[in-house]
Amino acid sequence: MTTLKPRNYEEHPFAEYVRILGKGKKGSRSLTEEEALEAMSMILEDKVEDLQLGAFLMLLRVKEESPQELSGFVKAAKTKINAPSNISADLDWSSYAGKRRHPAWYLFSALCLAEHGMNIFMHGASGHTADRMYTEDALIELGVPISRDWKHAQNAISNTHFCYMPLSILSPRMDQMINMRPILGLRSPVHSLSRLINPLNADTVLQGIFHPAYSTMHQEAGQLLGYKKIAVIKGEGGEIERNPDNALDVLYSGDNGLNQETWPKMFEKRHVKADDMSVNYMKDVWSGKCDDEYAEGAITGTMALALKITGKADNQTQALELARKQWAERNKSRFN
Repeated sequence: MTTLKPRNYEEHPFAEYVRILGKGKKGSRSLTEEEALEAMSMILEDKVEDLQLGAFLMLLRVKEESPQELSGFVKAAKTKINAPSNISADLDWSSYAGKRRHPAWYLFSALCLAEHGMNIFMHGASGHTADRMYTEDALIELGVPISRDWKHAQNAISNTHFCYMPLSILSPRMDQMINMRPILGLRSPVHSLSRLINPLNADTVLQGIFHPAYSTMHQEAGQLLGYKKIAVIKGEGGEIERNPDNALDVLYSGDNGLNQETWPKMFEKRHVKADDMSVNYMKDVWSGKCDDEYAEGAITGTMALALKITGKADNQTQALELARKQWAERNKSRFN
């Protein structure tokens, strides 16, 4: 009779991080910031098996990421992105959700602010969820160039004060993971991580999330990352866009630590879901051909938030007045 001897398998280095998260109710725990940094570095360097990556992402999804984990993940991502130091932005604007109930009015907020001299670096991903309007697609229809290398990004910010760079350019590996959503059936921590990467280390970071439970996670992660100013909102559809029909809770992190304020709703009567989601309709609103009370509220309300957090306005009233003034002074023929 042949005696079967146990085979000696050498444990994969990444198995340690899967085990930390998946050791059961009593044995599992969150990763430390240093462990999260090392784990994400291995993932971004393609040093993990696909099976390990899927298990890791879904264990994190079930547990929900901690601020320390997010901070470690972001630090790993920033070292791999390694953006040039000669490009700067006033405001980092992440865009990863896509819109399905209303058009992407936040784009007009950002573009109008840029027309008035605010340097905005926007980054995002598209196509990971069906039936949504994504930033990159809308910008292409508007005729706004997409930056696919850092030289183009530098020229775009210098010439127009606005740049959009896809995650696929910033980090192909992260883009690959974000597009695993249809395979895994759930969003993964990459959706939170990508929003926080702030590639150009802008002093001010805006965050739009969909699930309110994630607000404090982003707020505290921003503090751990040392971002000078960060504001987190439950944005319309998960984008950085305020819904003017609702009061807006804003979570801040900065020199004064963690704090919160509420902006009152802009309208008493609620508006219905948009009938026209087309970019052509957006162009008509920008040009003034169509009056859309909800759209203008969303645009100026979002601008006001950006103006206040960047220090261009001292309070909510002043910020909204300035936003409305800048919107009225926009180049209405821009998209003709």
